[in-house]
Amino acid sequence: MGWVIFVAGAVLSWGAYGALLYLGQTQLGNPLKALLCVGVAYFLIGVLLPVGVLSSQGELSGFVTTGLINATIAGALGAIGAACIIWAFKTGGLPIYVMPLVFGGAPIINVAVAMVIHPPKAALNPMLFVGFLLASIGAGMVLYFRPTA
Repeated sequence: MGWVIFVAGAVLSWGAYGALLYLGQTQLGNPLKALLCVGVAYFLIGVLLPVGVLSSQGELSGFVTTGLINATIAGALGAIGAACIIWAFKTGGLPIYVMPLVFGGAPIINVAVAMVIHPPKAALNPMLFVGFLLASIGAGMVLYFRPTA
């Protein structure tokens, strides 16, 4: 049950991500400066921290090729997503529009990709598609009933 704490951490982090990224991007005046800052943060947290911990545990070797490739592709997808959010802001999107669409659409894509990677053992429950619809409607409602800026 300890994983729920980490889920809450991801929700809080990613929930604040768009608004703070937009603020930083507008203050920096150039989307590439904001992307550079995101990259520096990824490097500090995503490279230096695990290198330090893995080194201290003697685990900095023995990477399995397929795991290395898949995890690197996942990291690239995360960076591409960050770049896409930055460019959405640059081309006129505001966090109040962009982030609900991203976070409303991402779970749907996640389930579809997960089903391709790990095919279901039983027929899909039709309620899954109701969930897809409700997630889409939820994102739409957040956009429609957003507070005025």
